[in-house]
Amino acid sequence: MTLQLQPLATMVVKLRAPIYLPDTPVGTRAIAEVAEVDMSGDRIRARMRGVAAADWLVIAPDQTLGTVDVRVTLETDDGAVIFAHYVGRVDLSQAPPVVYVAPLFDTGHPDYAWLSRIQAVAKGTFSEDMSVLTYEMFELR
Repeated sequence: MTLQLQPLATMVVKLRAPIYLPDTPVGTRAIAEVAEVDMSGDRIRARMRGVAAADWLVIAPDQTLGTVDVRVTLETDDGAVIFAHYVGRVDLSQAPPVVYVAPLFDTGHPDYAWLSRIQAVAKGTFSEDMSVLTYEMFELR
């Protein structure tokens, strides 16, 4: 069996300056609040709804690996509300870092029920100043 990737969307995430908690028992925590999200694809167009969105990143003690934990609420251009949660890894050994995540979506809106049934994957790249993260997102099949 071969995995197939179907393009889902490009998601541009604008980040606020992170809040750092160094030397916790699990490593350094970096809470990066999300300022804006714009998701655009053939089957979905959405923006962030509300302000309760962030990445609760944990950076390993050797500073080369991070564990991503993001939650964000989206609203489509036709009014559907969608919860997105994704986890993954960020490779901090290169500059700028590269992010690999596995998004899940949850919605009760009938036009987007398909989102609640898929597994997505994405690769994200940062802008030079690390304030914008652009994901290329795919549906696994």
